[in-house]
Amino acid sequence: MIVRQFISWIRHAPASERAEATRALARAWLISDLSSDDRAAAEGALLLMLDDVSPLVRQAMAQVFSRSAQAPAAIVRALAADQPSVAAPVLEFSPLLIDADLVDLVATGDDAVQCAVARRVRLPASVCAAIAEVGCASAALELIENPHAELAPFSWDRIVERHGHLAAIRESMLVLEDLPAATRLALVAKLAGTLQQFVVARGWLSADRAERATAEAVDRSTVAVAARSRGDDMCALMQHLRATGQLTTGLILRALLSGNLELFEHALAELSGLPLARVGALLHDRRGTSISALLSRAGLPQTTFAAFRAAIEAIHEIGYVGSEQGAAHLRRLMVERVLTRCETSEDAAAPLLILLRRFATESAREEASALCDDLIAENFVSRLERMAA
Repeated sequence: MIVRQFISWIRHAPASERAEATRALARAWLISDLSSDDRAAAEGALLLMLDDVSPLVRQAMAQVFSRSAQAPAAIVRALAADQPSVAAPVLEFSPLLIDADLVDLVATGDDAVQCAVARRVRLPASVCAAIAEVGCASAALELIENPHAELAPFSWDRIVERHGHLAAIRESMLVLEDLPAATRLALVAKLAGTLQQFVVARGWLSADRAERATAEAVDRSTVAVAARSRGDDMCALMQHLRATGQLTTGLILRALLSGNLELFEHALAELSGLPLARVGALLHDRRGTSISALLSRAGLPQTTFAAFRAAIEAIHEIGYVGSEQGAAHLRRLMVERVLTRCETSEDAAAPLLILLRRFATESAREEASALCDDLIAENFVSRLERMAA
């Protein structure tokens, strides 16, 4: 009887009153102890309200049913396909939408729909992949900032490929501690490319100089990113560098001269096809023949063998230090020793000497910067001690 009166009344009621009455009927369907006949009649009335001309009415239903697993499935699916202002709460919260529904909604929906889906809790990898593949930048940003999203490595890479040129995307991704190293490096490359285009367009650098500066910056970043990588993450990084043509002789030599033996060993293992343990054993063999054979198998130019051997000898002799200033000093000593060895060798090629001289300049500047930082820190501590005295 009540449902019949409701259906008769809504034909002439204002939109705001229809919305409140629909909200009440939806709540009654969920929580009231209705008979089977009354429940069927109420559901029929609610299905009828899906065709109401006012979005306020459908929004009222969506707000009531959005979080309930007992809501009428047909109504929930209809609300999910409605205009974004109606569908948003259902898309974001409803447990009745299965993965296939969500993938289809992402593929066919507008930006607001994609963003609502991207905010869902426990978002499965398949839906994340759909957003990464066809979602707008705003949806990708929602996905990145959703701690419950199950993003596969290829989804991270797809987001970088499609939206990595946007500062908001890069900043949100780079602060993530568990971001794959290969993805982090791809973001760095995107940023470097953007800066390269900017300085060339401004006329600050020629295209050739900007390209070289960009390549060197990416190489330095690669060594820094690799220093934080371990295990499978490091292996995936090596595969990415090789696939993108970035696993070059210059990068490998830079890694060694930076004291990053782990990156050096993984790079040689990737290029030579030898197990990592075998590569490590060969590198710790002081005989030059083992190291030369390993470098040759990795496909590195023979003209660089003397530089690699000198760097390995320097690491064994000098060792490691704990402070940043000490590390910078170690890098400079290593580079200068290798440069001296190659300058006195008749077999050293001119491109290698140019590369080593650039490394020497970089290491000198790094040591100077570290020294200045330490002096500033010591001065600050001294001032605090005088103020406390």
